[in-house]
Amino acid sequence: MTTIIDGTKIAQRIKEELKIELEEVKTSLGKEPLLVSIIIGDNPATKVYVKNQCKIFDELQIKYELVELPQEIKENELEERIVKMNNEPQITGIMLNLPLPPNINQRKIQNTISPLKDVEGITAENLGKLVYAEFTPIVAPCTALAVIECLKETKVELKGKNTVIVGHSEIVGKPILLMLLSSLLGSVTPTVCHIATKNLAEHTKNAEILIVAVGKSKLITAEMVNDGVIVIDVGINRVEVVDEKGQPVIDEKTGKPKTKIVGDVDFESVSRKASFITPVPGGVGSVTTVMLARNLVNLFKTQLGLKVKPYKFL
Repeated sequence: MTTIIDGTKIAQRIKEELKIELEEVKTSLGKEPLLVSIIIGDNPATKVYVKNQCKIFDELQIKYELVELPQEIKENELEERIVKMNNEPQITGIMLNLPLPPNINQRKIQNTISPLKDVEGITAENLGKLVYAEFTPIVAPCTALAVIECLKETKVELKGKNTVIVGHSEIVGKPILLMLLSSLLGSVTPTVCHIATKNLAEHTKNAEILIVAVGKSKLITAEMVNDGVIVIDVGINRVEVVDEKGQPVIDEKTGKPKTKIVGDVDFESVSRKASFITPVPGGVGSVTTVMLARNLVNLFKTQLGLKVKPYKFL
């Protein structure tokens, strides 16, 4: 029997925990955090993500400031803006929404953010802490954290399990790998596949845990997995809705083909073989923005000199 990992349920639990923590700080110190979220240009997908941010932070009653900058902004101007924010004590965390204009060096600008205000955990200093088992990070990349939370929800012993990660990006695949190797004695046995991997199915069939973060719908089919596999689908893809004949379904109001959001895994077929699986939507994505809030609260308490419970990945 397949169990669906309910990301909405996980997110709600974390939100309730954060509300309690924030109320305690507000009551005792009269202070509250502020997230500044930077968006450059007019990217529709980015604006959807920003809208989700606003919704979550409004629900948690966390102050949220959106800074919208023109597509034509120069790199040195953006750098100056971020340095100024680093030095403003009322700002708890800084988020730089992607994509950036082609004239801006993404890594350079991301590392302009102070590690103490790096709410996404993507600066070199904060990512570097994932490498060392003796470090216990208080911030880390949000999507990777969401994957770990989904795995924990299964209550399955992960030690030694053959784990295949498909996709090796710097904010998802690589951080997930480091998190899953964080225990000296209890880590999984990982394999990382990517665009240069030959015969992907040969690897995925060996997986007891399969994590997919590529951005290609139906990349993983039922023939590529074994019975009982735990599947964590990180992919977000918008595809056309088709009828029984494979023809696009037209929206009567807009006259355009209807679309829907799907993951990288063919959910319908793979879910028949998996022991646990995350849906899309309603899985990893539902948890990701809440982990952004978790990071922010951790930064907030650290800046106030309060005790913070660091992340324990395994």
